[in-house]
Amino acid sequence: MGACAEFERFLIRERQREGSHWPNSVPPTKYGKKTVTPERATELVQRAGNGVSKALLARDYGISRETVYQYLRHAKGE
Repeated sequence: MGACAEFERFLIRERQREGSHWPNSVPPTKYGKKTVTPERATELVQRAGNGVSKALLARDYGISRETVYQYLRHAKGE
């Protein structure tokens, strides 16, 4: 029983060593890729000002409603 546990622990360590180099090869990113360009963000704010629903804007631009609200807060200057 102890030999099986020891062998399993050896396999786990080996997998950890193999995977430990991976994070160093990929550059870290703080945020994901922007899906809305500044021009489209301006258009989004204008459409929201014209009374278009936030859910529809989110669907049209392929973002979440929370992201729509973030763009609107940013446009207000908060």
